[in-house]
Amino acid sequence: MKSVDGRKIITEICRVALGATFIFSGTVKAIDPVGGGIKIEDYFGAFGLTALNPAAILISVNLSAFEFMLGLCMLMAVYRKLTTMCMLAFMSFMTLLTLYLAIFNPVHDCGCFGDAFIITNWQTFFKNLLFLLPASVVTYAYHKRMTLAYTYKVYWFVVLFAYVFPVWFSYYNYSHLPIEDFRPYKTGANIPELMSFPEDARQDEYEYIYEKNGEKKSFTPETSPAGDSTWTYVESRLVRPGYVPPITSFEIYGNTGDNIAEEILAEENGVFLLISHKTEKASDKKTDEINNIYDYAQEHNLPFYCVTSSAEEDIKAWINDTGAEYPFLTADDVTLKTMIRSNPGLVLMKSGTILKKWHYRDIPSEDEANDVIERLLRYPDEKPGKENSPWIWIIGCFTLPLLLVWIYDRLRNRRKAEAEKDKG
Repeated sequence: MKSVDGRKIITEICRVALGATFIFSGTVKAIDPVGGGIKIEDYFGAFGLTALNPAAILISVNLSAFEFMLGLCMLMAVYRKLTTMCMLAFMSFMTLLTLYLAIFNPVHDCGCFGDAFIITNWQTFFKNLLFLLPASVVTYAYHKRMTLAYTYKVYWFVVLFAYVFPVWFSYYNYSHLPIEDFRPYKTGANIPELMSFPEDARQDEYEYIYEKNGEKKSFTPETSPAGDSTWTYVESRLVRPGYVPPITSFEIYGNTGDNIAEEILAEENGVFLLISHKTEKASDKKTDEINNIYDYAQEHNLPFYCVTSSAEEDIKAWINDTGAEYPFLTADDVTLKTMIRSNPGLVLMKSGTILKKWHYRDIPSEDEANDVIERLLRYPDEKPGKENSPWIWIIGCFTLPLLLVWIYDRLRNRRKAEAEKDKG
C-alpha cells in the first residue's frame, strides 16, 4: 500500500490557498484601478513621496497584474522554484510593511483587497504572519512536490497571459466604471438609508478612569463614582466602537454656502449630478453629450447640477472651455471620488436612490437619452445596474485561452510520449 505523502498534501493546500488569495487580491484591485491609485497616493503621502502621485494609477495597474500573475503561476505550479521564491520574497516584505502600518498607522487600512474586503492593519499583519508567510515558506521549501498543470514548453504563455489579462481588465474598468462597485454609492443604493442608524444599532462603549488616593481605577458608565467627591475624574476611553453607517456624511453646498443635500435627496422626479472632483483635471471629450443631457433635463423639468471641489477660477475655466450653462455646487473631494470613479461622471438619482451612473465615455447620446433615462425614472426598481453584466464574457476571455493551451499541451505531450514509446 502506497504511503501518504503528508508534506505534499500540506504543500498543495498552501499552493491553492496562496494562489486563490493572490488571484482574488489582484482581481479586486483590477476592478477599481482608480481606487487603487488613491490608496497608493495615501502611501506616498505617508512616506513623503508625493512627487510620485502622477504614477499612482500606473503603479496600481501593475501591482494588480503582478499579484494576479503570481497567484495564477502559484496555482498552476508554473516555474515552481522562481514563483515560490518571488512569493516568499513578496510576503516577507509585505509582512514587515504591514507590521510598520499596524504600529504607526500612517494609513488606516493597507488596501490589500481594495474596497471589496476592508480589514484593519493589525488584522492584515496577523493574516500575513500566521497564514500567507508560513504558506509561502512551505511552498518554497517543497516546490518540487507541487503538481504541474502545464509542461515547461508553454510556461511562457501562462506567465505572459497572466500579466496581460489583468492589465487589460484594469484598463477596461478605468475606461468605464468598475463592473462591480464595492463602495456605498453603488447603483441602487439609497443614500438617506445608508446614513441612518438602525434602532438596535450598537452604541459606543466607554470606560471611565477615576483616581483616589493616588490609585487609578476604571469604571463602566453604570458603576462610575460621578457623585462621589472622594474620586477624581481622569479621562474616558473608547472600549468598543459602536455602529458606523456606510455613509457618515453627505453634504453639498450651494452658492450661498448652505448645505442643500437634503433638497437634492428629496427630489421625487429625479435629479442629475455631474460629478467632477476637480474640473481642472476633468476630460472635456464628451461635453456635447453632457450638454445634451442638460438640455433634456431642462425640457423635462429635472434639476441638473455639476458638483465639484474645485476653486471658482477653475470652474470659470471649465465653463469657458465647454460652454456649460448648468449651475455648480461644491462638495468634499473624497466624497466625490467615492461616488463615481470618473472625472467627470454623471449620476441620476430619484428620492435619494442612485438609479444610474455613467462614465463620461458612456453618457448616452441625444438619440438614446429619451429611452434610457425615461425608463430609469419610470421603473426605478427594475434591477438597477445589473443589466448586460459583462462578467460572463470576461470570465470566458480568461478561461478559454488557458483551457485551449492546456488541451494543446496535453495532446502534444501525449504524442511525444507515444512517439518515444514507438521508438523503444
